[in-house]
Amino acid sequence: MNLVIDIGNTLAKLVAFDGDEPIDELKTSNDTLEALPFFCQKHNFSHGILGSVYRITDKVEEQLKKLPFPLLRLTSQTPIPIKNLYKTPETLGCDRLAAAIGAYSQYPGRNILIIDAGTCLTYEFINSEGEYLGGFISPGLQMRLKALNMYTASLPFIKDCDNVPPIGFDTTTSICSGVIHGIRYEIEGHIQFFQSKYEHLLVFLTGGDEFHFDSQIKNIIFADKYIVPKGLNRILAYNNELL
Repeated sequence: MNLVIDIGNTLAKLVAFDGDEPIDELKTSNDTLEALPFFCQKHNFSHGILGSVYRITDKVEEQLKKLPFPLLRLTSQTPIPIKNLYKTPETLGCDRLAAAIGAYSQYPGRNILIIDAGTCLTYEFINSEGEYLGGFISPGLQMRLKALNMYTASLPFIKDCDNVPPIGFDTTTSICSGVIHGIRYEIEGHIQFFQSKYEHLLVFLTGGDEFHFDSQIKNIIFADKYIVPKGLNRILAYNNELL
């Protein structure tokens, strides 16, 4: 059984894999990994992998050193089962790379666009030849809402956008409509661009934020919250195969 540790900008995810299948998940602090001992007691892990886009704190290092099984740390030098054509692999977030690998491992030989709606809104593209070409990075939902408040004199910070009308009728709904519909149109625009360039495009949507799409767009999107952990797990398996 494999342990996948995915440390993000907001929190860390611990995912237990039995072969290729995620069987359990636990979210914990990205500063302490306080739930790691409990998770390891719950499952009989033999191998682990760490992918992080956040700083590794001293407390996290202490937790990792106590693991009774080998831990692979994903870096730009780690062997991977696809071809990475990113010009600066040392600056590529491990979550972006893992998302591409996680999707391609499920649908090899397909052109795939992966959209991760988290702290940032990221887009990754891997072609049918298994070549990761790169993608896009833009502000995520909370980042956009906070920016409107921080960089203006009078706009409020809207924490949650539950009411999203087609046209905003007051300041709150105007902000929510602008941000949510703006993200929606951005995503739909990128999908349509890749559809025009690559045949039989598959689209994966992952991350913590959910958005509403029209029926035409929704029908080509696969929702998979484990796409990044699946990619990390595949990288771990690939490296174990090389031993």
